Amino acid sequence: MMERRNALLGLFAMAAAANAESLSAWPDAVFNLEDGKTEHHPFGDNTVYFQGKTEQLKSMTAGSLLLKPGQEPHPPHQHPEEEIMVITEGTATILVHGKQHEVRPGSVMYCEGNHLHGVKNTGSAPMRFFYLKWLA
Repeated sequence: MMERRNALLGLFAMAAAANAESLSAWPDAVFNLEDGKTEHHPFGDNTVYFQGKTEQLKSMTAGSLLLKPGQEPHPPHQHPEEEIMVITEGTATILVHGKQHEVRPGSVMYCEGNHLHGVKNTGSAPMRFFYLKWLA
């Protein structure tokens, strides 16, 4: 009888832990620019709306970068996450898959995980892009 009780308590504990994990996942919500965590850097302002897991992904990061004219956040780089950038303001050059692309509002970049990519503001005004990075 004691073994059965301990087994049931263990199952309840596992269910509670699984529920706690799902509560820490990205919630259904609307995220506003002013509610994100903004860091000010010499190259511009990076705002992260959310960084964590979802029900289907190991990790997801959603953010926005307001990049000053002539600046890049860092040299071209690669990381395991796939990434999408959506340009909403200004102009830039994006390196992806070994090619340079001139981008403007409405442009979208997709880059596979572990592929080299980078962005540089080539205009005379700030440029903004929104980004999503995820690891399945």
